[in-house]
Amino acid sequence: MKSSSLAFSVAFVALMTHFSAQAEDLRGDATAGEKKISMCVGCHGIIGYHASFPEVHRVPKIAGQNAKYIVAALGEYKRGERKHPTMRGIASTLSDQDMADLAAFYSTSGVDFNRPALDKAPPAAGAAQALVEKAGCASCHGDSFSKPADPSFPKIAGQYPDYLYVALKAYKTTDKKVIGRGNPVMGAVAKQFSNEELQLLADYVGSLPTELKTIQPSRFR
Repeated sequence: MKSSSLAFSVAFVALMTHFSAQAEDLRGDATAGEKKISMCVGCHGIIGYHASFPEVHRVPKIAGQNAKYIVAALGEYKRGERKHPTMRGIASTLSDQDMADLAAFYSTSGVDFNRPALDKAPPAAGAAQALVEKAGCASCHGDSFSKPADPSFPKIAGQYPDYLYVALKAYKTTDKKVIGRGNPVMGAVAKQFSNEELQLLADYVGSLPTELKTIQPSRFR
């Protein structure tokens, strides 16, 4: 299993290097990004906000996320590789510079730059540990799940478990028009597991110490 996980990781890095190289030429401006978040804060700016499609789940925390990952994810929505209709509609209106600016804002929003980085995640119990090892999560997302091997990969430690579960299931879905994600490496990983196992995996990763937050604007408090 370790060799197949390594192969997945190498392929994922190769896949994402192309998008990273494209983003290298653009520098995001966090100040400009803060002026462009009106379409984001209605969901990502409300603590505990739940989406109802394709099933009820909390929308992900994105403050403190890697900037390059945010750009990569928005690009996948814009190209239709991620099929969520609302996110596709929003991403389709964004220029590359808009994406870079939004990513610069959210990647620095609420970040405690003096906080020591966690090198390793606390050990998982029993079945969860076996699933994490089988999936090879740490090879891309880092031993703490907050220090990815490439900044185009997401921090996933402490992300909402219900969101992680829905996202993982989306990678298994290839035959729906408005549901699913097209990443072949994550698809290969997710398809190894039953939905019950994906839920257990999501619950463990979601329980870990996190750098991710939802920053709620004062007008929503």
